[in-house]
Amino acid sequence: MTTKHEQILQHILSLEIGHKISVRQIAKTLNLSEGTAYRAIKDAENQGLVSTIERVGTIRIERKKKENIERLTFAEVINIVDGQVLGGRKGLHKTLSKFVIGAMQLDAMMRYTEAGSLLIVGNRVKAHELALSEGAAVLITGGFDTNDDIKQLADEKELPIMSTSYDTFTVAAMINRAIYDQLIKKEIVFVGDIYTPSNQSYYLYAKDKLKRWYELNDKSTHTRYPVVDEKERVVGMITSKDIIGKDQSILIEKVMTKNPIVVQDKTSLAYVAHMMVWEGIEVVPVVDASQKLKGVVSRQDVLKALQQIQRQPQVGETIDDVVSRNLQAIEGDETIFQARVTPQMTNQLGTLSNGVFTALMTEASSRVLRHIKKGDLVVENLTVYFIKPVQIDSNLIIKPELLEAGRIYAKIDIEVYNEKKLVGKGLLMAQLIDR
Repeated sequence: MTTKHEQILQHILSLEIGHKISVRQIAKTLNLSEGTAYRAIKDAENQGLVSTIERVGTIRIERKKKENIERLTFAEVINIVDGQVLGGRKGLHKTLSKFVIGAMQLDAMMRYTEAGSLLIVGNRVKAHELALSEGAAVLITGGFDTNDDIKQLADEKELPIMSTSYDTFTVAAMINRAIYDQLIKKEIVFVGDIYTPSNQSYYLYAKDKLKRWYELNDKSTHTRYPVVDEKERVVGMITSKDIIGKDQSILIEKVMTKNPIVVQDKTSLAYVAHMMVWEGIEVVPVVDASQKLKGVVSRQDVLKALQQIQRQPQVGETIDDVVSRNLQAIEGDETIFQARVTPQMTNQLGTLSNGVFTALMTEASSRVLRHIKKGDLVVENLTVYFIKPVQIDSNLIIKPELLEAGRIYAKIDIEVYNEKKLVGKGLLMAQLIDR
């Protein structure tokens, strides 16, 4: 039996792309409360099924595939530039392939404007008309309006014509930034990318007898299984430790661990890796919004994915990427590193930011551990002393020293030098993820 939340999401999925959605209308159609409808619409927005635009409302948009995430819809452009829609609202769900800055002669502008693109231009009415005729949407900058016949043409073509108070340069920068942010998101690996679906994994029912665990164990050689109720909602986990010395006729629900840790397919790989180490668990059930079992993710799945992640050249850089790229081992010694302080690594005063300072220490420690122990770390505690400010363009020397390394824990002392002067010290405690 599906929950009310699932019913609303299925209803939204069944709507045509471009269809306008309201809380009141969904509540009335499905005979549900407006609060339930509102929560489900917000969830649909998080899943990329709908987009909410000020003064327009919520519309059904096409869910973007991971490989096309850098392609924005016109609905998203409106939100990015705080704009308003003048015409062609039915085309807001469409994606743009490129955007063209209309700062040239009309004929030159049209050579670059093609179907699926977005022309960013001021109050040049002829340019608005020609772009729409070519199958391109229009974003008018400077807060200008356009003629009624142009708005009518936009409605006929189902291509948005929009207006924003920002100037052309600012608008281009804002859209570029949004695409860049999406490129960073594109590279984030989620549980949904790596988990084993429930139809290919093993699980037990709460009302099964313990004998069933032994049958699954012989069949799969696994020892850990999610436990579900009659509606296939996860209610527990059972491992070999739970069954030792127990009679095989006992029900699973009597010996299972209740309220287990679960994740959803939108949980990031990094979070799951951290949690598995932190909690010392090998298998985590993957559930949907109503706790129904979708599959399982194992420590092996996580480690394999961590090893396979490779950066794509077109992906935007995060601060951690900047730190990683700038940190180089000194020739002849794999345990001492150098890094140049670039503008992105500084604060408003032009000195190395505290966050980047910490990231440099963590990354250097991680590399030393990989070199010595062949494993990754999850930071548990880091005490940092910022002794002196570090100016832009400084060349830092970072010296991590492994004080202690057991099977699970490592303790590392880190010293950071600039021109042979000590500028920072740190003591890092970490848990190890063995490969």
